[in-house]
Amino acid sequence: MNKTITIAHGNGGAENHELISKIFYKHFKNEVLERSEDAALLELGGKTAMTTDSFTVSPLFFPGGDIGKLAVCGTCNDLAMMGAKPKFLTCSVIIEEGFGARDLEKIVRSMKKELAVNGAVIVSGDTKVVPRGSVDQLFINTTGIGEMIYEGISAHNLQEGMAILVSRDVGAHGATIFAAREGIALESTLETDCTSLYPEVEALIDAGVHIAAMRDATRGGVAAVLNEWASASDVCIEIEEEKIPVQEQVQGICELLGFEAAMLANEVLFWRQ
Repeated sequence: MNKTITIAHGNGGAENHELISKIFYKHFKNEVLERSEDAALLELGGKTAMTTDSFTVSPLFFPGGDIGKLAVCGTCNDLAMMGAKPKFLTCSVIIEEGFGARDLEKIVRSMKKELAVNGAVIVSGDTKVVPRGSVDQLFINTTGIGEMIYEGISAHNLQEGMAILVSRDVGAHGATIFAAREGIALESTLETDCTSLYPEVEALIDAGVHIAAMRDATRGGVAAVLNEWASASDVCIEIEEEKIPVQEQVQGICELLGFEAAMLANEVLFWRQ
């Protein structure tokens, strides 16, 4: 489908059917979605977790990822942080008239790849096409449902004397986006750290690690997570700033643009065992 998106692709007619079948159904194909009912009929046993989020980013494509990867990782990671295995997602998109179908399919392929990492499927969705200038190219909303495999994780569980662990260096995603947006040329190969964290969570659970709290430190970064946890658990969290791992390239961008690495978005995993 090598064309641009028009208003007709969002009117529910033949063009809309073509868009859905040739891009979305092509990559998200599964028996639940193919029923094309008004609602997905799912078999859920035991406790489940549910989350929803909307995704906008500029630029849509950036080193190491794109808005599609961001949407699936963000939603599945929110489930994983509560000890849930991602199972089912919905996908709603708002597309600006004139957006390239080839770019749209590239985004959907990224989503498909990340869904496979999590063992999840898209079971329902919606597509809207709006006039030029109504949105910034493409917005994505996803809702996720997960099966609870580990219970008791909560931001209210922190206690005095606990230490907080981080899975990798912080601020890479936010720094990558700002660098791409501002056209900052870098000699390094800095990329987003956007990734699916469920495999790491599953490994912790399988190893018998006791998990008190976890959080995917996205918007607001490390600082936001620690503030939220301190408030929820009514504790004071003391930070040794020099022990927070930050890449040299990330620190350089922060100094150039006046940001703090601890406040930039990440896809790093925080937990307390």
